[in-house]
Amino acid sequence: MASITLGGNPVHTSGELPAVGSQLADFKLVQNDLSVASLSTFAGKKLVLNIFPSVDTGTCAASVRKFNESASGLENTTVLCISRDLPFAQKRFCGAEGLENVVNLSDFQTGAFGKANGLEIVDGPLAGLHSRVIIVVDANGKVLHTEQVAEIANEPNYEAALAAL
Repeated sequence: MASITLGGNPVHTSGELPAVGSQLADFKLVQNDLSVASLSTFAGKKLVLNIFPSVDTGTCAASVRKFNESASGLENTTVLCISRDLPFAQKRFCGAEGLENVVNLSDFQTGAFGKANGLEIVDGPLAGLHSRVIIVVDANGKVLHTEQVAEIANEPNYEAALAAL
């Protein structure tokens, strides 16, 4: 369980992030067209998993914009933006912003992705949503980098995530 803050107030997550060097667990997340994506959907690609509470907050939206900008120049790399938002909200946001270089995935049905990766918020006003996390994996699904952002309102360390690629 990680201890993080929301507006300076302590909140906790459901566990620990996957260890660097470990294999990312398979997942089933909903795409904007309501089809299901898994780790094998992105086989052979390096992945940056940009995980956050909701695209309808300023910091979450900023991270999607920043990774969208960075993703256009990354070779053999896909940026996955993962939240518990409905796929319709994710699609609306990216459409309105003209963001086409990231893939939105939703964990709205069960929250299993958040639980399996130890990043579900378990108490406080955002309980049940995902904490702000970055996970970078290589083309074989091996975890290269993780970051659990200590204060939910803060942006992740983009440079460290991209340097791990």
